[in-house]
Amino acid sequence: MKVYFQALGCRLNEAELETWIQQFSVKGHELAAASDDAELVIFNSCSVTAEADRKSRKLINRIRRENPQSRLLVTGCYASLQPETVKTQLGVDLVVANSQKDQLVDLALKHFDIPIETALDNNHALFSRGRHRAFIKVQDGCRYRCTFCIVTLARGDERSRSLQEIIDEINVIHQSGIQEVVITGVHVGGYGSDIGSNLYELLSAILDKTRVPRIRLASVEPWDLPDNFFDLFQNPRLMPHMHLPLQSGSDSVLRRMARRCKTAEFREIVDQARAAVPLFNITTDIIVGFPGETEEEWQQTVEFVESIGFGHIHIFSYSRREGTKAAGLPGQIANNIKKERSKVMHQLASELKRKELLRHVGNSTSVLWEQKSSGQKGLWSGYTPYYHRIYVSGSDVRPMDITDVKIESVLDNGSALIAKGMGTVVPNLNFAHD
Repeated sequence: MKVYFQALGCRLNEAELETWIQQFSVKGHELAAASDDAELVIFNSCSVTAEADRKSRKLINRIRRENPQSRLLVTGCYASLQPETVKTQLGVDLVVANSQKDQLVDLALKHFDIPIETALDNNHALFSRGRHRAFIKVQDGCRYRCTFCIVTLARGDERSRSLQEIIDEINVIHQSGIQEVVITGVHVGGYGSDIGSNLYELLSAILDKTRVPRIRLASVEPWDLPDNFFDLFQNPRLMPHMHLPLQSGSDSVLRRMARRCKTAEFREIVDQARAAVPLFNITTDIIVGFPGETEEEWQQTVEFVESIGFGHIHIFSYSRREGTKAAGLPGQIANNIKKERSKVMHQLASELKRKELLRHVGNSTSVLWEQKSSGQKGLWSGYTPYYHRIYVSGSDVRPMDITDVKIESVLDNGSALIAKGMGTVVPNLNFAHD
């Protein structure tokens, strides 16, 4: 059977998709290149904002329109929060709640009466989707209840995978050719709270018991990090970049959000990271127009963001989510004010990103190359350890090679780096290139 997979939203959704791809391949089923070529479509939905709900509905409708004969399975946060809407109004054949995701493949095979075939070679499953790094789901769920967050309701309690299971998965993925893994989950910093472990122990074990060249962290709540956490980054395999969600630069807004990290504590964490690795790249999330956000609180956020100097900022206008405490807070901000504040923050984010990239000009760095640019002949793009996109022109590289280059300049639009030329190529020895 040909199966098509699509995800919307967070890296955790992508990590789950990659797991299902491997599981379907092991059971003898083929990865379809497009939804209209599939007999079964699996969509991992998102509900982090009202806009994510809208996009989830739109994608479900599009999948149905493009291939009305296919069987459609929808899972993820939107499907978990609105199961009846998804099944009855959107015509989905099977809804799988987040709590059942670990059994998704077996549930699909049983519900659609799909036989298990001869196992396929699944080494290239990620490559066939254009993936050059693998997302490793280490846990699910969250024990905290930030007042704006609907995802904790959709994902449920914290559940951690065992150290050995995670290590085994990384080793298998590395042997198939992947050179970088990204550690992800709903509450990554809470890893091990239910099994007597922690994130520091997990990363130490991965560094000790795997040989994948690059290990990267996805989003980690800043209050979960122990004092010695950044000592781990003395190992060059752990990439010097972390996404630490701030959400607001005003302590009074952070209290209304029920966030557990004040601005002074956040600054201290950033200082620790940059003391360990001077050019450590910190990226973040900012919510604009949270209920009751005054002009003074907004200015506090702008000033704090500028003082930290984030390498990249994901900016969200506050989205009212029924079922969250923030939905009932007084002082809901008008849309025109949210739009204006969002515009200001986007401009500041662009300026800060350019400054961040300029700090690297003249330095040498390693790059994991991913793909040729579709716009210009002979132009390759990849990512530095700091998670900065970089381009090089006219060089003979291959996807998955890790190469040393010197950074020459920043693109005119301030979005990426330009490499001067190729240095030493470190080929991927675990994978035979086509």
